[in-house]
Amino acid sequence: MKNPPRHGFTLVELLVVISIIALLSSLATASFNSARKKARNAKRMSDLKTISLALELYYDTNNAYPITGVNTFRSECAAWGSYTPANVALGLVPTYIATFPSDPKMIITANTSCYLYRSDTGTAYKIIDYIISEFSSADYLSQRQLVDPGRDGGTNNSIVDGTAPTAWAIYSSGGEAY
Repeated sequence: MKNPPRHGFTLVELLVVISIIALLSSLATASFNSARKKARNAKRMSDLKTISLALELYYDTNNAYPITGVNTFRSECAAWGSYTPANVALGLVPTYIATFPSDPKMIITANTSCYLYRSDTGTAYKIIDYIISEFSSADYLSQRQLVDPGRDGGTNNSIVDGTAPTAWAIYSSGGEAY
């Protein structure tokens, strides 16, 4: 007696195909998440540079940076005043920058991933992206030129000498130690 011809796939063949699809799907998801994190980092770097440029344009017009007061940072985050974006650096928005940007992962009430601005007397400034929630020390150090010397875990607030950073920063001459 002859066996009738088989149509379809065996259970083992189906399991192999499903396993391959699951593996490819997980690889694509990991790659996609990595690409999204890189895009957020690019936005952070661009934001800091854009704010810095706007501050320099403000300085060219006013011969001073927007003043926050001595030892005072301003931010949208709760611990630094819960200011509206337009009031983080007074006078900057909308003349010198359309809107004051925010970190893509900012959590206002947790005070993480916050852009902070400080200029004690208008002669120097510092912009910080503080405690970036998705960062490890290696992530901060991947852009060493942006590591905030005052928040790098080192002993010298004017140079990057530590290995446990908690912020990226851009600052003018004299603002590095804020």
